[in-house]
Amino acid sequence: MPTLKTPLQTAPSTTPSWQQQLREIRDVASLFSASDLAPVDNESIEQAHKLFNARVPQAFINRAELGNAKDPLLLQVLPQAQELLTHSDFSHDPVGDHAAIKTDGVLHKYHGRVLLITTGACAIHCRYCFRRHFPYSESHIGGQRLKAAIDYIKNDTSISEVILSGGDPLTLSNTNLKHITGQLRPIQHIKRLRIHTRIPVVLPDRIDTGLIDWLGDIRQQVSVVIHANHANEIDENVRSVLSQIHATGAVLLNQSVLLKGINDSTSSLTALSERLFECRVIPYYLHLLDRVEGAMHFDVDNDTARALIKHLQNNLPGYLVPKLVRENAGHKSKTPL
Repeated sequence: MPTLKTPLQTAPSTTPSWQQQLREIRDVASLFSASDLAPVDNESIEQAHKLFNARVPQAFINRAELGNAKDPLLLQVLPQAQELLTHSDFSHDPVGDHAAIKTDGVLHKYHGRVLLITTGACAIHCRYCFRRHFPYSESHIGGQRLKAAIDYIKNDTSISEVILSGGDPLTLSNTNLKHITGQLRPIQHIKRLRIHTRIPVVLPDRIDTGLIDWLGDIRQQVSVVIHANHANEIDENVRSVLSQIHATGAVLLNQSVLLKGINDSTSSLTALSERLFECRVIPYYLHLLDRVEGAMHFDVDNDTARALIKHLQNNLPGYLVPKLVRENAGHKSKTPL
């Protein structure tokens, strides 16, 4: 009688799921420990965390220079005492989101485009976030609210593009994403679907086969607008998932924010544009800081910003130079500088 061989035992994966990675670092002590920084006993930093809690995937921290509190990646996520500073030019709603809400989770600022707040969740809490004070619990398209959002879009035939935003739409499950785009699919006047997301950069493990299949199945023309501020954010894992997204036929664009101490140098901006293009991503916008309360220490003045862009224009091909813009509340479009 032949001997039955015992099946090979496969060791369980030690890599946490992307859902687990979303929950990895969510307090000041854990963040400073993961960053190899000395523990902080600072009431102001704890207060800054209470106003806008820390959240960072370990995958993002792994690309930083650990132990360096001035690292350009860590500076984007470490709560700072400066966040408690206030100024009359900085507000809770710097880009006029509240005035643009037409129904729960629907922002309609610009002609032909409507933005859906799909969720309030993000994989990472960037300290300069212009929606750090946004009332997500009151305005999103979750649950029964989606029908009202779809009805609004159906009833306005001037809308040709829908933007999925948040929060970050890619924190939703593939099933939920398919449900949203399934509702948009039969609306013939919607020609384009745009997805604003930081997920491919900060949590590349989220970009699974199901999500890639979903992107490839969307009827409308798709653009995926990622958000990277520094070349060090883009490692080989990020490059790989961007390549997969590009293979679906989606157009890949990047939006950056000009941030003091992080990317306010010609060398940083040049390296970012070149690294993005290596990953088949077009540098799209370089935003001046949206003047949200809690982020004034990141602000770069207009003259400095213009000088940086002028240098890029003199040294790079035009397709590697992002448009320098500011978003002003109530304006019909972004304002070029």
